[in-house]
Amino acid sequence: MLLRTKNATPCHQAHKQFFLVAGLLLGCTGTAISQKPAPADTGLPKYDLLTESKSKGVVEEIKLVPWGAKKEISELIVKIGDDKVRISVCPKPFQDEMGISFSKGEEIAVTGSKVKQEGSEVILAREMVRGSDTLMFRDNKGNPVWNERTGK
Repeated sequence: MLLRTKNATPCHQAHKQFFLVAGLLLGCTGTAISQKPAPADTGLPKYDLLTESKSKGVVEEIKLVPWGAKKEISELIVKIGDDKVRISVCPKPFQDEMGISFSKGEEIAVTGSKVKQEGSEVILAREMVRGSDTLMFRDNKGNPVWNERTGK
């Protein structure tokens, strides 16, 4: 049983203030936690379904371009007609995990989105056909099938 004394009022006020401050802090923290985290900045342009097209060509060059701190993106330079086109394929870790390799001189058909990257045009590959193999790099909405954080 709790007995009240004249000195209990200041203590009661202190507890009341403590719980009020704690409640406010928990309320603010809950709001911050419930917010969706910002997407990781992959440094890659976004796939645009409105600029999607199909092209056929011959691989002239295979490059690895920097992507993030420790990863690289496979990029192909493909001769399509009289033009040379940059095709951004997928992160190198994903390519390695899937056992995909490219060779100079091989014919490919690519479905992808033409976007601007660092002042020049590049095609973000969604699907690539070479011979009887069909390689999928993005889903039908243009979202990568690899993990954007790890590149695998």
